[in-house]
Amino acid sequence: MIKRILFGFIIFNLVACSPEGQVNNDTSTTSNPSMRSPELTSLGFLDALYNQKSVDKAKLYVNEPLQEILSHYYIAASVQRNVLNLSMTDVELEVDEVDIDFFRKSTNDVTVIVKIMGLRNGKHWVDDRTLRLNKYGGNWVIVEIVPEKRQVNG
Repeated sequence: MIKRILFGFIIFNLVACSPEGQVNNDTSTTSNPSMRSPELTSLGFLDALYNQKSVDKAKLYVNEPLQEILSHYYIAASVQRNVLNLSMTDVELEVDEVDIDFFRKSTNDVTVIVKIMGLRNGKHWVDDRTLRLNKYGGNWVIVEIVPEKRQVNG
């Protein structure tokens, strides 16, 4: 009797611990980008452009008008240069600031400042970009790349 109970317990543990039923929580898959927070959406968008060099992946994080703009430039280097005004390589991304507080769930409009660190013309460069996001159906979507306030090249 004890052998049967022990045998049943072992079989139950083997079946319960098998990897087939485990859930994949990998947020890096392109078929299902994580847009549950403004931070993840912003980082996913910039990572797609700077590290993965994929405009198609970046379009998953933006609204339709921005998708059309990204489609017009077609390649990631052109989007970096003409839309973000910042061409860089070997990029690391970090969320610098989010204008959202404790009442996050009641807010539908957020701006996120992302610090971008990497190489620009072969030299170490640190810059930031501000993205405005809106919440649609539980997902955060980038609706605007906020123009830089400081004067550039002049």
